[in-house]
Amino acid sequence: MIRTLLAAPLMFGAALIASPVLADTLVYNVDGVTIDENGDVKRFTSLVFDDDGIITHTLERGEERPEDIDFAMDGAGQVMLPGMIDAHVHVMGIGVGALTLDLSDTNSLEEALAKIALFAEENPGRPWILGRGWNQEKWGLGRFPTAAELDAVVSDRPVWLSRVDGHASWANTMAIEEAGVTAETRDPEGGRIIRTASGAPEGVFVDNAETLVNSIVPAPRPEDRDAALAMAQERLLANGITAVADMGIGIEDWQTFRRAGDNGTLRIRIMAYANSVESMELIGGPGPTPWLYEDRLRMGGIKIYVDGALGSRGAILKEPYDDEPGTSGLALITPAQLRNRMSLAALNNFQTAVHAIGDAANADVLLAIAELSETYTGDRRWRIEHAQIVDVEDLARFGEHGVIASMQPLHQTSDRTMAEARLGEDRLGGAYAWRSVLEVGGRLAFGSDAPVEPADAFAGLAVAISRTDADGQPFGGWRSQEAINRQQALAAFTSDAAFAGFADGRFGRLIPGERADFLFVDRDPMLASPTDIRETEIREVWVGGQRVFAR
Repeated sequence: MIRTLLAAPLMFGAALIASPVLADTLVYNVDGVTIDENGDVKRFTSLVFDDDGIITHTLERGEERPEDIDFAMDGAGQVMLPGMIDAHVHVMGIGVGALTLDLSDTNSLEEALAKIALFAEENPGRPWILGRGWNQEKWGLGRFPTAAELDAVVSDRPVWLSRVDGHASWANTMAIEEAGVTAETRDPEGGRIIRTASGAPEGVFVDNAETLVNSIVPAPRPEDRDAALAMAQERLLANGITAVADMGIGIEDWQTFRRAGDNGTLRIRIMAYANSVESMELIGGPGPTPWLYEDRLRMGGIKIYVDGALGSRGAILKEPYDDEPGTSGLALITPAQLRNRMSLAALNNFQTAVHAIGDAANADVLLAIAELSETYTGDRRWRIEHAQIVDVEDLARFGEHGVIASMQPLHQTSDRTMAEARLGEDRLGGAYAWRSVLEVGGRLAFGSDAPVEPADAFAGLAVAISRTDADGQPFGGWRSQEAINRQQALAAFTSDAAFAGFADGRFGRLIPGERADFLFVDRDPMLASPTDIRETEIREVWVGGQRVFAR
């Protein structure tokens, strides 16, 4: 006897969340969309998954249903999509950011200072005021903020606030004094202390200089980390994100994920990348970990930083910055160190994911991949994270070794005017060059870099096909020749993002043999306008055949 469940399109009771499915289930009457084994868009009207949450059939209109069905669920004609995969996030950063001070919505220094003052007033028991999200470019400040400006609103305890991109932080005087940083403190290699005319620290620490203060910030307790992971999962699932590549984890993060897996509260899938060779070896030992918790967790690679970000002028450029000719960026490691770390990883079959934003950084990483590919053969899936500014002459290298450009469409809209100011028109030919990467034979995987940008795959899809922001600007799209088509964009947020993390064949597509990770949404992104795609409502989220979110 087939029992029938109704997937109502709007409201669900809390009792339905994470409801177990214990037998073969048919979901029928859906407008299903996925990327198939050949990379093409496939449509279907029904999907069957077994009691392990693995898809056994997808059916097109008119095809007969399998006979051994125990449950049937009416999809009510809704659009069914694969769960979105964010190919570059910082999971604990999302959660910690949600539990601390968030300045990402502030539009001026004055607005930020008022929010900081209110947060301090509402949290008198916090020994440090910690937060993130400030952006002097968005504020139109034309400079970095100062410790004196922070002191005016909070002077009774240390304040330490990370810039939106995580590549600079802002301290008040108490934090600077507790860290022991003075005019005599030298800039660390790969870092810069922003200073007054007299040489004293002015309040902002860039890239490796952040460690001067980070080293004295109280570490989160295990229960704080557990709360942050729970919050991050809530936010990701509410946005239809069922799997992520978590870039740059330490042993504390890994243990937090393991605790959640052990107690059954790990709901998303995490493809983890270690933050150092030491973490990689501590977590993985002689090689990548196995997939754990029914394909919910694996540590398979290492995240390596070569340079900083455009916003703090830390991205390494071949020529000086247009708006600050005295600098060409900050190298966080040397070319020799880069090759050494990549070799250590590849020797034990760990994947490398290298952060490179400036054209000089990207050129060196591409050269390193070419050099190392002669020794480390086989399926390596070399990744470059961000790949924002690439010299046009270097683009072809993405195709030579099938390099994966792990990029974030929302960065293009957030950074557009800043990139123009930092680089000038002549160096924009390879900026956020999604179509060019594909045309030369490279691969794309899309993400958000959350919490730097919102973990919003549908906003990312809209940008990828239009090169316009939420207001439809600029008209016709910024460097619109680099827009990609809808099929390519959907693949970059699903099947290709899974491929980038060695998860292909496990999840990322709604095809037989893969996990039943799917969404019900209120519109078809293959047909909707970019503006309408941004407004997509996530109605239900299923991971491994279990409903984990319902609106």
